[in-house]
Amino acid sequence: MRQVQAHARIPALSVALRRTDRPMWTLQVGEPGESFRIGSITKTFTAVLVMQCRDAGLIDLDDPIIKYLDVPAHGTMTFRRLLSHTGGLQREPVGDVWDTLATPDVPDLVKDLAHAEAVHPPSRRFHYSNLGYALLGHAAAKVLGGQWWPLVRDRICRPLGLDSVSYAPPPNAATGYLVDTYSDHAHPEPATDFRAVAPAAQLWSTAADMATWAAFLADPLAIDPDQRVLAHSTVAEMRWPLTPRDEALWSMGVGLGLMLWPQAERALHVGHNGAMPGFLAAAAGRHGGKGNPGGVGAAVLASSGTASEIFDLSHRLINESLSDDPMEIPPWVPGEPAPAELRTVLGRWWGEGFEYVFRWSNGRLTASDAGDTSGAPPAVFEPVEGETDVFRTVSGRESGELLRVTRADSGEVIRMHWATYRFTRYQETFDGVNFGHGGG
Repeated sequence: MRQVQAHARIPALSVALRRTDRPMWTLQVGEPGESFRIGSITKTFTAVLVMQCRDAGLIDLDDPIIKYLDVPAHGTMTFRRLLSHTGGLQREPVGDVWDTLATPDVPDLVKDLAHAEAVHPPSRRFHYSNLGYALLGHAAAKVLGGQWWPLVRDRICRPLGLDSVSYAPPPNAATGYLVDTYSDHAHPEPATDFRAVAPAAQLWSTAADMATWAAFLADPLAIDPDQRVLAHSTVAEMRWPLTPRDEALWSMGVGLGLMLWPQAERALHVGHNGAMPGFLAAAAGRHGGKGNPGGVGAAVLASSGTASEIFDLSHRLINESLSDDPMEIPPWVPGEPAPAELRTVLGRWWGEGFEYVFRWSNGRLTASDAGDTSGAPPAVFEPVEGETDVFRTVSGRESGELLRVTRADSGEVIRMHWATYRFTRYQETFDGVNFGHGGG
């Protein structure tokens, strides 16, 4: 961190790393100031507010926004498209807001939509839009009967203990700078209130709170076990990639309001970057992967508007922490035997010409491709309530599909159908020719 602060010439750099098995680690280098502008990390709060509306049954993600906001144009854009930046709407509000720093109020923002462009057809491709997130924030506020910032504060920040998150710069705020490329001079950037565009980029926070927030987005069970802010399944839905940012380079994707960075060994970093005049910010949490102790998040906040080196640091902090300071490995302990009615399900089966292994693991029925070398997690099954010998795939391969078990008169399982594909103890052709030999 000190090397980056010196090399990138950042007046103030604040970083934090959290994981459930270690104390929070923080470091401040340079000028004083604990709270920094987090820029577009704000969008993740707006996205969570929208998902709260959905979970409460107040909206559907595929509803057109005009159903909730009286807009003069672009009203057919849906919440899902706006959340994933695939609505096609132009990037900024009408007018040269980054030139004048004069941002509209809500009535003018909505009225000026009549002059905004749809630069791409809906769902055609990724196109980042601050304007789209401003509309999302005000639509959610209208649905919930309040104002955007008080709703974010009361429904998200307070339940999670994110006490440093604020709308306006607090007394301990850092100063944001543009650092001159050809001298050591750092010129303060002007303070800005983004008014109607606030749901896209307004907020301030500390690195410690942003590390906790990123950990929530990646691993809500560790941060919000009682699901006070969002159901864990909803956060998982937000993490599902809906579009890559770049057509040819799939190093980063976007879900429902979240940036997604694939990592080695099937891990995923989840969070967002941010930029405002004089400030850059990055926050990421770790989902999945080997050696993940849970609740892992990192944040890097900088008081320079041009120090782009910081965007990789949250990922480096996480990866190097878990590599150089690995979690304790809990010992394996014997478990309960499989239920008697499932014992003849266990073992090797063949489907579509490929071999699979069914196991009883941690109290659940699972299935894995016997030849898989990618480290993919197994499919996990749960019994369907009210049915006999019918299971639902709840995660992994064929998630959502049914597994149906067929038994002989003796009760032994002799055939299964998973997502309607036939599974047998021996390799068979699709027309039922049995090769008569089992797996290895």
